Amino acid sequence: MKDMETNHAKDVSRKKHKGKGRHRGAQTFRRGRALDFRERLYIKRDTLKKQLEASEYKEIRQIIIGELKAVELIIEEFTKQFELHELENVSDRKEEDPAGE
Repeated sequence: MKDMETNHAKDVSRKKHKGKGRHRGAQTFRRGRALDFRERLYIKRDTLKKQLEASEYKEIRQIIIGELKAVELIIEEFTKQFELHELENVSDRKEEDPAGE
């Protein structure tokens, strides 16, 4: 009886440990994908900002402004939802000072 209890305890311990390793890997993978997606949103935002400055888009300026506001809102909500706040400051610093100085 004692051997069965010992084996059961070992099995439970293995399952707990095994699950933790997988969980971290999946979290890291999902976080990487979330960061990649957010980077694409930043690119879309920057493209819209450039379009606002271009004279050929003057007729649809109000539409571009609406799209820009929508993309910025999505970025903000996405950052909050996936808890990417600590990386927000790093991205802001890169935009302000591309040389890293």
